[in-house]
Amino acid sequence: MIGVVGGGIAGLAAAYRLQQRGHEVHVFEATDQVGGLAAVYETAGDPLEKFYHHLSKSEETIVELAHELGLGEDVEWRIGENAYYVDGVVHPMDKPWEILAFPHWSVYDKFRLGMLTLDIDVRGGVPKFDTYERLEDFEDVPVKEFAREHTTENVYETFFEPLLEAKFGERAADVSAAWLLGRIKFRGERDILNGEILGYLDGGFGRLLDALVEAVGRENITTGARVTELSTTDGAVDSLTVDTDEGTETHGVDAAVVAAMPTVLEALTGYQCGIDFQGTICSVISLDESLTDTYWLNIADEAPFGALIEHTNFVPPERYGGEHLVYIAKYVQHTDDPYWQQDDEEIRETWLSGIEGLFPDFDRDSVNWVETARNPRTAPIYERGYLDMVVPYDLADEIAEGVYYAGMASRAQYPERSLNGGIVAGYECADRITGDR
Repeated sequence: MIGVVGGGIAGLAAAYRLQQRGHEVHVFEATDQVGGLAAVYETAGDPLEKFYHHLSKSEETIVELAHELGLGEDVEWRIGENAYYVDGVVHPMDKPWEILAFPHWSVYDKFRLGMLTLDIDVRGGVPKFDTYERLEDFEDVPVKEFAREHTTENVYETFFEPLLEAKFGERAADVSAAWLLGRIKFRGERDILNGEILGYLDGGFGRLLDALVEAVGRENITTGARVTELSTTDGAVDSLTVDTDEGTETHGVDAAVVAAMPTVLEALTGYQCGIDFQGTICSVISLDESLTDTYWLNIADEAPFGALIEHTNFVPPERYGGEHLVYIAKYVQHTDDPYWQQDDEEIRETWLSGIEGLFPDFDRDSVNWVETARNPRTAPIYERGYLDMVVPYDLADEIAEGVYYAGMASRAQYPERSLNGGIVAGYECADRITGDR
């Protein structure tokens, strides 16, 4: 049997792939619910992810899996409208003429930013089309230095700097240019006349999790099962010790896939990962009426959050019983952050006061409910030298034969962590176990 530690999408994907190749697999999930960051809330209609999710056109593996599980026809591609809030004004930033009309950039600013998003290096006056091909070439370049050199000082100060501070807070100066370039490549496909093309699964990504669970078999998944020991003999893994409400059991295994945070890997094996992670406070606010006209509103303001993500400007509110649903997320770099210390009621007040500061006509009576989720490790800090710190999929040389890693510190979750990256990481481990790598 192959044991999988962690019932998030990476662990389920690894189990699914291994079963396809004829292996007996069992998934052990420490909490009482599979899905990890893709767990859901109930609404007046379809369930909604606790942490916002969508797909980029570059994410092909998750779409292929959806087709295999009979959900391919339910993957929808929509325009995810973007806007930028500056000095009390919402500026749409999707269509070429909207970007050209943005009053805070000169024509030259817009040209330089546009060339970067098209992967064209125009430094020196001669266009180059291969400068940005290898992210590794920019691993040790500070993002601030890169953005200034490859766009303009004004674009950096009015666009990149607020976004970096919202995403990475006090660690923004540590981030590498490779992350920024990778994010541009990750998100880049656009309809030239309308905006960015993003995907969603009709009914929510919880349906994909449910289909994966059914494919793996509920009898092959145990929740409330914390793996406390990974044992080896003669340099190879041979068993997992698991604690449940019913007691402690030891399961013999031929291989183990750790599909969890690197802290779990360290606790089980002693392997130390140098990657720092940050946490997220993510709330969903249900409203009677729409707050904005856009899906993703980046905010250059003294608000307590860096973006408002109005999900029902992307997926119709009719799917949610007519509710208008807005995500507000705050990244925190340590758990003594003042926002992290606030309880859910305090966070609710912070968010609503922040919205009132941006939109004076906002009516609190339109709020139906606010739900808040927290996780202390939702995303890596993509600092310089990050690729030297990723955890290998196959840890035979570092730990023992038969130990594999598919968690968020894997290569598949770079330059942006995603559901697709989790599936890729699970597959990468499964393929190495079955000899297909």
